[in-house]
Amino acid sequence: MGISALTPPPRSDEIRETLLEFPDNRLLIDLCGEFDRNLAQIEHAMGVHILRRGNHLAVVGPAEARGQVAALLQTLYGRLETGRGIDAGEIDAALRLAATGPEAPASLDEQLEMFASGRIEIRTRKKQVEPRTEAQKAYVKNLFQNELAFGIGPAGTGKTYLAVAVGVTMLIGGHVDRMILSRPAVEAGERLGFLPGDMKEKVDPYMQPLYDALNDFLPAKQVQKLIEDKRIEIAPLAFMRGRTLANAFCVLDEAQNATTMQMKMFLTRLGEGSRMVITGDRTQVDLPRGVNSGLSDAERILEGVKGISFNYFTAKDVVRHPLVARIIAAYDRDDGATG
Repeated sequence: MGISALTPPPRSDEIRETLLEFPDNRLLIDLCGEFDRNLAQIEHAMGVHILRRGNHLAVVGPAEARGQVAALLQTLYGRLETGRGIDAGEIDAALRLAATGPEAPASLDEQLEMFASGRIEIRTRKKQVEPRTEAQKAYVKNLFQNELAFGIGPAGTGKTYLAVAVGVTMLIGGHVDRMILSRPAVEAGERLGFLPGDMKEKVDPYMQPLYDALNDFLPAKQVQKLIEDKRIEIAPLAFMRGRTLANAFCVLDEAQNATTMQMKMFLTRLGEGSRMVITGDRTQVDLPRGVNSGLSDAERILEGVKGISFNYFTAKDVVRHPLVARIIAAYDRDDGATG
């Protein structure tokens, strides 16, 4: 018997209905589970009724429970959107989190106090992030303490991931009004015009790593809402020209592919109440031969400028598969031998 056949609870002023829409019906089927067993598990634990109506789920019960169940269902659906499955154990863990509520992100002062006591961690809506290496710890401290920070090193060292985590913390903590995430779309070159779709659809593939990081720290629905409200913007570097980025946390990723003029343009967008993070890997420059990397020029020009920090990573800081660190080390040795 499906959930839609369940007898609704008695009506009262306190027991009402929250309607949730799930656009992908295939994912909704997975969310409900075989014979709606996932919904039954949630109903039993939370004391609500969940009624299925097409691609909608209606949560019926007291207001507080409805809010918790709505957030839980959206979180589980977001997990399915990323290609991960859900089972009884996953639902049980989500139910425990819904019952206790996620730990609130620390205020900026609390975060700095934690650093002073030797604890380096970042709290976001979905998870707590803890830097693993000394270089990562120093980098995170500088992200909170400096208005402009550079993170330079090979792929897999957490440069962008940690920067986005700090940005999310500052956004949901009210320290900034919005996040601006940008990358040069150098890889597209002239091919950009041949890709199908409008401009957003053309450039989104190059922005995907930034979307991936956001979805690790915020529920999918919240990410979508923040983007719709322009509180999170993800755009190619060229779109930054002529803007003043005030009260914003700005991240320029893959900065080795910005030209000197583009880098200067982005850095001079910094407005009141804003912070900037520049990340890049000097060994992966995709600019045409003879064009200087704006990242290298910025290192040289801005060295020693007050309020600007530079953090450097090596293969020892790689937090992906251990083989990635060995690959980077091998290439570094080859560069040293042929340089």
